[in-house]
Amino acid sequence: MKGPFRADHVGSLIRPPQLREAQRAKQAGAPPADLKGLEDQAIRDAVQLQERAGITAVTDGEFRRITWRESFFNAVDGYSREKHEPSFGFRLPDGKIQKGQPVPRVVAKLKRRRAMVVDEFRFLKGLTKATPKVTLPAPAVAHFYLGDQMIDKAVYADRREYMADVSAIYREEVADLARAGCTYLQLDDVSLAVLCDAGFREDMQHRGGSADEAIDLYIDAFNDAVRDRPAGMSICSHLCRGNVGQGIGAGGYEPIAERIFNGLDVDGYLLEFDTPRAGDFTPLRFLPKGKRVALGLVSTKVRELESADRLRTRIDEASKYADLEQLCLSTQCGFASGFQFDRLTIEDEERKLALIAETATKVWTQ
Repeated sequence: MKGPFRADHVGSLIRPPQLREAQRAKQAGAPPADLKGLEDQAIRDAVQLQERAGITAVTDGEFRRITWRESFFNAVDGYSREKHEPSFGFRLPDGKIQKGQPVPRVVAKLKRRRAMVVDEFRFLKGLTKATPKVTLPAPAVAHFYLGDQMIDKAVYADRREYMADVSAIYREEVADLARAGCTYLQLDDVSLAVLCDAGFREDMQHRGGSADEAIDLYIDAFNDAVRDRPAGMSICSHLCRGNVGQGIGAGGYEPIAERIFNGLDVDGYLLEFDTPRAGDFTPLRFLPKGKRVALGLVSTKVRELESADRLRTRIDEASKYADLEQLCLSTQCGFASGFQFDRLTIEDEERKLALIAETATKVWTQ
């Protein structure tokens, strides 16, 4: 069985304190001499944690990255040094709005300067006999945060020409990952899920385009990016509304369900269903045969451990709309971003991953 697996998770994990401190020092311009060694050891420990928990596909926790989306911008020439804040932000638990992380703008034709995550994957692959999973931001990251304001019209005539170059860069990365032995690639996408939010759809119009046009653009760019992948590589899309505070948007998957389930060229999806902001399971009725959905029922935002009985009940509810054999169980997002608000510990993380593995075993093999 290819990914998503019965017991899966989104990818990012809680960094140990020593690694967090070292990476903060790097951001401040004073990286410790042993930073790579600290990252290497933290990844080894994270792999062992996932294997102990019984997770089928393991990641490196994204421990070499500061943010989930930096791997694209850091590997590509053609962007400005200065960065610009998007018009929207995250709603924090106290009601305040935290602006989304700033992004650069296009100043020249894009060119892939180096691989995004191939070296990260090679190191991970050497540490485990399980399936190593690597994650990347979806191509939409190159447009969504500023929209057409990211593009210098003197460089690219329109968004389609620009996104064609973005997708070409991804095809190079996918080819290099395939040569390195990658069989499970996850592309993380905030844009499509956030465009389910009625308020955000209206905001898109103020930015100079419609939500539906953006959805079509992002789906086409995604498919163009992965079109040459080998038959043995599983591609999955993780859709998230933002894991900081209450996220960027809310609303069920209904506005995009038919298009993502039938339009995205993927083997499966990792979708959040942990809170009412994600809506109910009815959009799963559009899931075609041959594709799977990992139900993100286990939260990475709260320390409380979910009830195994409750998880089973919710899986049963989802199976009314999609065949049980097409369903899997996962976290709703990565642990790294949720950690900051409820202070989950690495021990909490392991308990939640073990719960996913144990529940999946009971649901699908017993």
